[in-house]
Amino acid sequence: MENAAIADASRHPDIHVNKISLAHPWQWIADGWNDMLRAKRYSLTYGAVIVLISGLMTLGLVTEGMFYVVPFLAAGFYLMAPIIGLGLYQMSSHLERNEPLQFCNALEAWRRNQSQLGIITAGLLIIMQFWMMANFVLFALLYQGMHPPLEHFFSNVFLSGQQNTFVFASVTVGFALAFIAYAITATSVPMLMDRKVDGWTAIRTSVKAVTENWAPMTLWAALIVMFIGLGLATFYVGLAIAMPLVGHATWHAYRDLIPADE
Repeated sequence: MENAAIADASRHPDIHVNKISLAHPWQWIADGWNDMLRAKRYSLTYGAVIVLISGLMTLGLVTEGMFYVVPFLAAGFYLMAPIIGLGLYQMSSHLERNEPLQFCNALEAWRRNQSQLGIITAGLLIIMQFWMMANFVLFALLYQGMHPPLEHFFSNVFLSGQQNTFVFASVTVGFALAFIAYAITATSVPMLMDRKVDGWTAIRTSVKAVTENWAPMTLWAALIVMFIGLGLATFYVGLAIAMPLVGHATWHAYRDLIPADE
């Protein structure tokens, strides 16, 4: 009962969202770069840990003969990136208040609103599972010919040019689910770290921010895909810079979109 009362008290009927221009995403990148330089010892260490974990996971898959899972793991990275960046939002929050930095990490940010952040994390995992199940169904309905061996699945199916119907359907579903994930997390994760609001309020506000600023937020999504994609394409090494840059910039996106006095 007490938890329910707290959740009800933290709900906001409607949180105002600022209107932004196409210039804002570029400014977020500039501000994110500035934060990364100011906190380079901590920020780049955070990025290096992400690179190390990603590399170890890939090495484990290759060792077990499951390299075919790596492309799908990379796609999943995009979905989980808003949660992975929690510690970076925390650093930017400290910098904003001119507070001395220590080795801030995701655990510190997680503790601020862990139950509601857990809901967002669970939602992203559900979206990832749904994407995998949708691909299984599409594969069963649209794939023609003998089933390729798993170790050659990605190259034989997605890169061969012989299964364009399935590839188009799979990519379309993937983009649709990625957009849903982006819309519900564009500002919700830093908001839940920053404020005692419930997950539904944060999600609703995030969707509102995306839909009411669809042009600049589409540009912002494209910039995220580009920077993270460059990081992944360099065998994760580039993530040491790309992930901190995007993470810090996301905090500034949240600050510009959601008024601080709300």
